[in-house]
Amino acid sequence: MNLNQIKNVYFIGIGGIGMSALARYFKAIGKQVSGYDKTPSILTGELIESGIDIHFEDNISLISTDYYVENTLVIITPAVPVKHSEWNYFLERGYQVKKRAEVLGIITKDTFCFAVAGTHGKTTTSSILGHILYESGADVTAFIGGIVENYDSNLIGTGKTVTVVEADEFDRSFLHLHPDIACVTSMDADHLDIYGTSTAIEASFVEFANKVEDKNNLFITNELPIEGVICAVNEEAVFEAFNVRIENSSYVFDVKTPNGNIKDLRFGLPGKHNLMNALMASAMAITYGTPTDVIARALASFMGIRRRFSYQIKEENLVYIDDYAHHPTEINAVHQAVRELYPGQKVLAVFQPHLFSRTRDFADNFAKSLSAFDEVFLMEIYPARELPMEGINSQWLLDKMTNDHKKIVSKEELIPSILANDASVIVTIGAGDLGEMVPTIKKALYESL
Repeated sequence: MNLNQIKNVYFIGIGGIGMSALARYFKAIGKQVSGYDKTPSILTGELIESGIDIHFEDNISLISTDYYVENTLVIITPAVPVKHSEWNYFLERGYQVKKRAEVLGIITKDTFCFAVAGTHGKTTTSSILGHILYESGADVTAFIGGIVENYDSNLIGTGKTVTVVEADEFDRSFLHLHPDIACVTSMDADHLDIYGTSTAIEASFVEFANKVEDKNNLFITNELPIEGVICAVNEEAVFEAFNVRIENSSYVFDVKTPNGNIKDLRFGLPGKHNLMNALMASAMAITYGTPTDVIARALASFMGIRRRFSYQIKEENLVYIDDYAHHPTEINAVHQAVRELYPGQKVLAVFQPHLFSRTRDFADNFAKSLSAFDEVFLMEIYPARELPMEGINSQWLLDKMTNDHKKIVSKEELIPSILANDASVIVTIGAGDLGEMVPTIKKALYESL
C-alpha cells in the first residue's frame, strides 16, 4: 500500500488514544482527515479544534462525498462492532480498510523503528524515548498512547526517518511492526478475553521479541524468559540504575552502561516503575547513539503524561493525583509511589474497573491491591467493548476486599463523597470514563479548600 497515493483518511473510532495520534499524524503530513466516534470527549474536542471533522452518529450520509475508493484509507479500531453501518459501507464498496496496528506497520516499515512492548509501562517509556530523540534533533515521529505534557499531544515530532511506537499486545497488534530497536517492560497476564491463557500471552511476546534479530538491540527486565540486554534498578545488569536518592521530589541516580557510568541523572516522575521506564528509554537511546548529555537534559525536563500519576492538585494540605491504572500491577505501582511520597498520610483511592472480563480474571489481585489504600470508593465497571457478565459487578469485587473502609459510589455521588472525606491524598484510578470527570473533581476540590 502506497500512502503517497492516499488523499483522505477516515477513522472509525477516531477518539481513541492510539487512533487520535494517527489522525494527528496524517493531518500533519497534509491528508484530509475526518471520522466518527461514539461519544464526544476531551480528545475529540482537541481534534475538532485542530481542524478535523468528526461526527458522533453512525450515519453513512455524514461521510464526505469526495472520499473515493482510489484515494481514501479507512482505519478502524478493534472496539467497533461488526454491524457498524459506516464500516460495512466501506467494506461493501471495496475501500482499503485497515486496523490501526496495520497502518502503524506500514508507516514504520521504511523507518528506523523503536518499539516499546509490555503489559505495563509502554506509554511512559515510549514518551520518554520520543522526548529524548526529539530533544537530540533526530528526525523522529513518536506515536504515543497518552497525552505527553511537554507537547500537549500524543504525537511527538513529524519526522520521516525515525519512529517510536507502542507495541500493543492487544489483539496481537504488535506483530504488524518492524522494530530495529525494541524493549519489553513486562509480560504480566492481561487481555485474557483475547488470549485465553497467560501462556498464550507469553508466546505472543516471544514472537514479537524474535522480530529483533540482533539481541543487543532488545532490552528486557531480568525476570523475562526471553533473550536480550537486561536493565535493572539496584540489581546487577548491563544497564543498571544505582545510587538512587530523592532530592526535591525528584529521583537522582547514576547509570552503569557498557561504556561507563553516567552520574547524577535527574527524573521527576515518582515511583520505582517510572525509574525503570526512564532507564529502559535511556538504554535504547544510548544504543542508538544519542549523546548522554542530551539524555540527561531530556530526563530532567520530562513532565509526564496526562493520566499517568498526573498531579491535579498539589497543595500543602491536599494532594489530588489521577492515574490510568487498570491492572493490579499498575495499581500496586501507584500505591508504592504514593506511600513513598506521602508517608503517614491518609490516602483515598477512587477506582473504576475497566472491562467485565478483566475484573473477573484478576478479581482477587484487584481486591488485594485496592485494600492496601486507607479507604476505597469503588465505581461500577466500565464496559468498554463488552456486554455485562452475570455475577461480575463491583459489589462482587467489593466483597472480596479486606479493607473495612470501602463502599460503592455512583458517578452522581462521587464528588459529594470525595468532598465529605477527610483524606489528604486522593487518587482517581481507572481506564474508563472516570478520566472525563477529572476536571470537574479538580474544580470541586479547589473550591472546597
